[in-house]
Amino acid sequence: MAQGVQVVEAAEKEEITTVSVGAQISLDERFDPVIGDRSVDGSSLGEQFLPSPLALGSEVSALDEWLMRALDIVGSVVIFLAAAPVMLVIAILLKIASSGPILYGQARVGKNGKVFTLYKFRTMIDKAEQHSGPVWATRDDPRVTRIGRILRRTRLDELPQLFCVLRNHMSLVGPRPERPYFVGRYKALRGMRLAVKPGLTGLAQVRSYYNLKPEHKTKYDQLYIRNRSFLLNLYILIKTITILFTNKGW
Repeated sequence: MAQGVQVVEAAEKEEITTVSVGAQISLDERFDPVIGDRSVDGSSLGEQFLPSPLALGSEVSALDEWLMRALDIVGSVVIFLAAAPVMLVIAILLKIASSGPILYGQARVGKNGKVFTLYKFRTMIDKAEQHSGPVWATRDDPRVTRIGRILRRTRLDELPQLFCVLRNHMSLVGPRPERPYFVGRYKALRGMRLAVKPGLTGLAQVRSYYNLKPEHKTKYDQLYIRNRSFLLNLYILIKTITILFTNKGW
């Protein structure tokens, strides 16, 4: 686990400049910000969102790639089986406590700019963004339900994303997937971050809170991408488990 420790410690010391990898990107008629409110599995945001082939700081060996995918599959199945009773209880409580669907699907940007549907347990009132449009989540968001606050604090709302991992849209570890609206608005959320699959958890999540600003997310994400490996992924997963039991979420 020495590599994981070194990378996490470096996140506190290293100053990483946000770079624009690949072609210059601008919001224009090719980008539809409304896309964030509908399911568009398998579509792409276009070449302007694709990372450069040189985006990764160093190549990951074929063995490491295989081990990371194996960890994704085995880990997702084990977590799902262990959490299945809890997920059933959550579904029942959500159905009883508030109107609206149990699961909330939202378009997110994945590897190479491909858009997929990410699922979570619904933590907000139904149609929360109907009037406000896409906005960043905040600690005391008034749209979050009472049960939703508990789910967010314990990160249990993220459990349905295990299906995204099994479908190979996501990995257990990687940069958190962002919505097309924000990817189009912030350059920091493009380039290198789109060179790898997004993750259920990541270096940013074990070093800080989930509501980091784009430039801060980029600092941790670039550091992770440049050092990604099976051992680093395993280390971050172990750190994530400890965070869940120390109540550092919100």
